[in-house]
Amino acid sequence: MLSYDVVEWGKPLEKAERETPKPNGTEVLLTLKYCGVCHSDVHIRDGYFELGGGKRLLMSDRGMTLPATLGHEPYGTVIAAGPEAGDVPIGADRLVYPWMGCGICARCREGLDNYCMAARMIGIQRRGGYADHLLVPHPRYLIDASGIDPAWAATLSCSGLSTYSAVSKLNPIPREEWVAVIGVGGLGLTAIGMLRAMGHERIIAVDVDAAKLNAAEVAGAAATIDSRDVEVAKKLQQIAGGPIYGAIDLVGNTDTASFALGALRKGGRLILVGLYGGEIPLSLAATIQRALTIQGSHLGSVAELKEVVALAREGKLRPIPFQKRPLSEVSRTLDELKAGAILGRVVVEM
Repeated sequence: MLSYDVVEWGKPLEKAERETPKPNGTEVLLTLKYCGVCHSDVHIRDGYFELGGGKRLLMSDRGMTLPATLGHEPYGTVIAAGPEAGDVPIGADRLVYPWMGCGICARCREGLDNYCMAARMIGIQRRGGYADHLLVPHPRYLIDASGIDPAWAATLSCSGLSTYSAVSKLNPIPREEWVAVIGVGGLGLTAIGMLRAMGHERIIAVDVDAAKLNAAEVAGAAATIDSRDVEVAKKLQQIAGGPIYGAIDLVGNTDTASFALGALRKGGRLILVGLYGGEIPLSLAATIQRALTIQGSHLGSVAELKEVVALAREGKLRPIPFQKRPLSEVSRTLDELKAGAILGRVVVEM
């Protein structure tokens, strides 16, 4: 099999060839067709996430060893299964849920693999989708996404799922209230689409890039703000006619979290999704007196991914702009994502 691997942290991915694995036990083998290229792989390739205050979360501390194959939005065809995998749809195309846990803890037994403290995620602890084959530990992680453009479907397992889970944490959103979506790259455009799919229209898109703000309007944002403005919080409130109900921060740095909190009404909610990194001073008394909710939203469950696929199949969730590139261009794509030079999403094709 062929893959593009991290051999040294922070360096371009390198082409590798190794023996194609054979599935054992409950494992399932897919030959891959597509894999979305997610911005979080920029941080993973670098080998760390910024935590703020000069602290870093090292990928080696999360169980990653090199060489590692990244890619956590895989879509492909089931070609083989282990003897204990049960009734597996050999020859069928499937989207893969990548956020696997240990399979035995209380969270995993609840179906909340993404909350497992001993994660075994595809593209992090397990070999990922920047390859022509992928081994999946159990068929329960295979999702039928038939009826959807398969290249776009690949992106649903991270950007679709992450934004669905984040938006769900704001529900129920009163129709007259306003929600800010901060950062409208691929994840932010999907968040706007997810809000619209759930029936909400009063959406303000915030970004530094004019082209991305234009794309946000096309995706369904009712208003846009350039986040380089020094008074973003004030402008959010001007558009909304007062403090806003909620914000979804798809950037996740000190500035974005700060102006989002400054714009919230009493009882408002800030949902943190982006992993750019940073920290903010937080007044405990003001947080209490304003009855604020600040909540992290990390990925989503298998059940939630099935709900995302259903929204897409019903036509309620619509594709955002995306382009296909050959797998050989995955490292260049990560470079462009790091530079903020990509509008929408990129999906590599095997």
